[in-house]
Amino acid sequence: QVQLVESGGGLVQPGGSLRLSCAASGSIFSRNTMGWYRKAPGKQRELVAAFTSGGSTNYADSVKGRFTISRDNAKNVVYLQMNSLKTEDTAVYYCKARGRDGYDYWGRGTQVTVSS
Repeated sequence: QVQLVESGGGLVQPGGSLRLSCAASGSIFSRNTMGWYRKAPGKQRELVAAFTSGGSTNYADSVKGRFTISRDNAKNVVYLQMNSLKTEDTAVYYCKARGRDGYDYWGRGTQVTVSS
């Protein structure tokens, strides 16, 4: 079992910044299976940023240069720093990790709203 708890969402103006956190616990297969996804109203859930099996990072084209994924291994926390936010970044953001049982686990999500 894996437990993921996201935090840090909120309302921000265009051009602003937010930092999301994902606190992980339980039997995670590898920290390199963790990532951030988002789901906007009327759209499918999409990858935002994730660690790869090789330990590098992967970003959606729409957030490259604006978002940064990072982690604190000692605290088992993954972060998503979001800068230069746009109205199209409005979505529920989810943290994902793969457990040692081979299943993907998701957090409940945190709402990010970018609006003036």
